[in-house]
Amino acid sequence: QVHLVESGGGLVQAGGSLRLSCAASGRTFSSYSMGWFRQTPGKEREFVAAIKWSDGIIEYADFVRGRFTISRDNIGTTVYLQMNSLKPEDTAVYYCAADRNRITRLSPVSGMDSWGKGTLVTVSS
Repeated sequence: QVHLVESGGGLVQAGGSLRLSCAASGRTFSSYSMGWFRQTPGKEREFVAAIKWSDGIIEYADFVRGRFTISRDNIGTTVYLQMNSLKPEDTAVYYCAADRNRITRLSPVSGMDSWGKGTLVTVSS
């Protein structure tokens, strides 16, 4: 099983930036897809971005396109989410996910192979 640990969350003012990291261990990831999701109290967890480790194909949610960038290191152990031009509505717990199938905006949240415990991002106005 893939073990995921997120880091990099914190408090930032609107318009600022944060970079989240997701460190993966436990399996080889060449065939995995990695994704970022977020959740606020009372709402369902929603797709933010995903990258397929083997081919690097990326997908973003419409509400982050042009502001967030997902990337991976060459070693194959860490996925990043660079978040720029942050807005108060970006405030959420951000979760990293891994799945053997390609993660897209249509992927069922309940179907992910592994989840991290999340990191809190708070954007003040």
